[in-house]
Parts: sequence; structure tokens; C-alpha cells
Amino acid sequence: MSIAAISPTAVSPATPPHVVAAPPQSKPADSFAKTIANVIRDVNLDQQQADTALQDLATGKIDNVHDVVLAVAKADLSFRFLLEVRNRLTEAYQELSRMQF
Repeated sequence: MSIAAISPTAVSPATPPHVVAAPPQSKPADSFAKTIANVIRDVNLDQQQADTALQDLATGKIDNVHDVVLAVAKADLSFRFLLEVRNRLTEAYQELSRMQF
């Protein structure tokens, strides 16, 4: 009984036909430091917009209190979110520093 060798062209692909491969990423993912820097920049921008809205309301440039309250609430919420992220990162760092290797 003779067994023929398997040629490289006769090998089927490793992925089954029902599995769709993920498309290749065109750009590398941002680093964690860049992501945090972007979040801080966005929170700072929200704070500046709220300050500007308050100044405009106080000087009479705008009279729509609703928009000012929304800007201040958005700035407050984004700042609280940033503080919570900072607290969680600090807790994670402290937990890792307590680990014994």
C-alpha cells in the first residue's frame, strides 16, 4: 500500500469557513498615557467652556441660563468621572504595591 505525500498546495486554510478573520488595523492603538492625556484635555476643555459660559452670562452677552447650566453640569460630570478614574488607578497601584512576588 502506497501513501502519497501531502503537497503544500493541498493544505486547507487554518480557519474554518464560518469564522471571519478580523480586518487588519491600519493604525496602532493609542498608548494608555495618550488616552489619559486625551481625557484630561477633554475635561479641561469642558471646564473652560463652562467658565466662558458663566462669564458671558454675568456680563450679559448671553441670556440663556439653560445653556449655562448644561455647560456647568457637563463640566462637573466630566470632572467627577476623571476623579473616579484617578481614584481607581490609585487603588489599583496600591493593591499592586502590596503584592508580594
